[in-house]
Amino acid sequence: MKMTRKIIEIDEELCDGCGLCVPDCAEGSLQVIDGKAKLVADNLCDGLGACLGACPTGALKIIERDADEFDEEAVEEFLKNKKTAEKSALETCPSASLQTLTPQSPCQAANKPLARPPQGDSPSALSHWPIQIRLIPPNAPFLNNADLLIVADCAPLAYPDFHKDFIKGRVVMMGCPKFDDRDSYVQKFTEIFKTTAIKSITTTIMEVPCCGSMRGIVSEALKRSGKDIPAKEVVISAQGEIVS
Repeated sequence: MKMTRKIIEIDEELCDGCGLCVPDCAEGSLQVIDGKAKLVADNLCDGLGACLGACPTGALKIIERDADEFDEEAVEEFLKNKKTAEKSALETCPSASLQTLTPQSPCQAANKPLARPPQGDSPSALSHWPIQIRLIPPNAPFLNNADLLIVADCAPLAYPDFHKDFIKGRVVMMGCPKFDDRDSYVQKFTEIFKTTAIKSITTTIMEVPCCGSMRGIVSEALKRSGKDIPAKEVVISAQGEIVS
């Protein structure tokens, strides 16, 4: 039933798609879609404005308009279905099969028949599979006592020596903070930080506004976990230079 009530409004001109508002909406009514924050459905928004303070551009505000009545049962069903869909996607994806990759010794590498021409002097430093944030379970064995590398997925393409300078000796979790579900990232990292002995966190992002939300994701997850884990951030330019 429609009624005149308070509800969120998003100014798409001001919204930069950072996603910082998403985890502050307990009802899950905000999502980043096509690079902009969107209200999924009127009946999922309670109109209290808990998300307003997280927006760095002032794109969110509370207005009064005709809208479907807030429905707590619909919220519960929506969150339940969302969680089930995420779990199903992980269980059915072949890429989610956990693997620990053992680096070859120089002797093993020298005696291995070449199926194709050598690809350079720097071998892969990757120590595990999968690497996507959404596919790695919080109890993955390679996370225990790990130096964690959280990577915005454009960074390895921009920085030519990424394996040697960043991946070597670290466990990689890669994703896009703009196009993936920010709230699920926060929840995933919160659980990892709470339950796994992470030794350190290095976050590598690009020097673009949308990458900045990865900073907020890691910060929020650390806050929720209550853990004090040494953390640093590296920002890379589109030209492949470390800018900070």
